Amino acid sequence: MQELPHHYHVSAKAGPEGNITLEGGDLPALETAPPKEFGGPGGHWSPEALLVGAVTDCFVLTFRAIARASKMDWNTLECSTEGKLERIDRVTRFTELTITARLTVPAGTDAEKAKLLLEKSEANCLVSNSLNSTIHLHASVDQTG
Repeated sequence: MQELPHHYHVSAKAGPEGNITLEGGDLPALETAPPKEFGGPGGHWSPEALLVGAVTDCFVLTFRAIARASKMDWNTLECSTEGKLERIDRVTRFTELTITARLTVPAGTDAEKAKLLLEKSEANCLVSNSLNSTIHLHASVDQTG
């Protein structure tokens, strides 16, 4: 890992109408548009979906790192996040993010330890820690036979 601070740069190219193209270094270009809720066409990544997706992705990547450091074996992690967008005091923002995580571990794994690692992942996710939203985690652990 490189020492902090890290810097990330993304640029956008757009005309008066149509999709927006996001580019960032050696990353593939990403087409975005407003969501249907804001009069957009749907079917494209939007800033809202990207933000919620970033929380989900960061949670999973954080869990991977924490599980590796804890030497805990696991099989799969299914994770979804729902963001609640509201207008409060004339400001539209995400007020709540609910992360639902279902971890499958090998039989004999300490399920309580696994759940604690999921909770630790939520607490250490740099994306959700950067937001002014309430974060809820619904975590479950299943063991394979």
